[in-house]
Amino acid sequence: MLSFWEKQSLLQYDCILLGSGIVGLSAAISYKEKFPRKRILVLERGLLPTGASTKNAGFACIGSLTEILEDLQTMPAEEVVSLVHMRLKGLQLLRSRIGDDRMNYRENGSYELISAAESSALEQMESVNSMLFGILPGPAFKLADEKLKRFGFNTQHVQSLVQNNFEGELNTGMMMRTLIDLAFERGIEIKTGCEVIGFEENAQQVLVTVQQPGSKETLTFSAAQLAICTNAFAKGLLPELDITPGRGQVLITTPIKGLPFKGVYHFDKGYYYFREIEGRVLFGGGRNMDFAGEATTSFELTDNIQQDLEEKLRTFILPNHSYTVEDRWTGIMGFGKTKRPILQAYSDRIFLAVRMGGMGIAIGSEVGRTLAGMMQG
Repeated sequence: MLSFWEKQSLLQYDCILLGSGIVGLSAAISYKEKFPRKRILVLERGLLPTGASTKNAGFACIGSLTEILEDLQTMPAEEVVSLVHMRLKGLQLLRSRIGDDRMNYRENGSYELISAAESSALEQMESVNSMLFGILPGPAFKLADEKLKRFGFNTQHVQSLVQNNFEGELNTGMMMRTLIDLAFERGIEIKTGCEVIGFEENAQQVLVTVQQPGSKETLTFSAAQLAICTNAFAKGLLPELDITPGRGQVLITTPIKGLPFKGVYHFDKGYYYFREIEGRVLFGGGRNMDFAGEATTSFELTDNIQQDLEEKLRTFILPNHSYTVEDRWTGIMGFGKTKRPILQAYSDRIFLAVRMGGMGIAIGSEVGRTLAGMMQG
């Protein structure tokens, strides 16, 4: 039962955004920058952001060589370049908005491990560099085979190293903490533990119904505009959307004495990725082992992929080091028939910014800015 005061002052907003991940918070901040007097509410189903924004590996990436070559098999070159450009702009906005120190952004090197079976990719490296020349200040990729021995990878599995000159790494937790702080500083409200069970649009407003935590009762907020920024989970509200969830499984080791490498690394078309963090190795991927099984919003770990990660970590990433796995977790990404995000007006008052294609860190800020630009004050 709500009071007169609650109904009058605590349920009505100018704009409501669903999802407090990087897209939702970036969109809210961009909207507030455009319309500083507007009342903005962000609703998050979990006590912490749900999905991948706080569970990813912290890669500030634009795409590996083999990943871009795979994209060129299914997309025109112009569209591939446009996607890479979106990632660049998103990372530039993220860095300018947050500041490198507030998310521990570093450029310690970004490399792709190339197997013998992928050696043909090296022959196409210069053509990819030429394709990206118009959006980058220099070549994206170069050979770095001279570092292979120093990094200690198993050369029976790794034939070459390709360095990406425009990628970095960041601390995901610091990034999200700073985005939350920026939102609060600008007067944006964030309510967590609010699972949206439906919404209804009429000529004057959008009504958003939330399940009250620990109660059978619901609560209805209203706003002139609604933005849905829940990535893979948007399909629960709009089943017709072309979104397929993709679970990413990750593990992290204890600190490893004498770890010979820093930076971020990819292999197998970006389906596997690892990095150094505080002397540890964070390693994730393997979704391509079981696309159907990993097309889920369940946060469970699976034995087959965890065993695959452990085997690859032991045999060719860290063949000469002792370590133990300290922790494991999962995050949920959103994919579709195309790698472009869904960024559009759903109706006069409802807008969508979902399906980040596993590139939320890179494109989330730019997608949020574009979404805010689509919405009227």
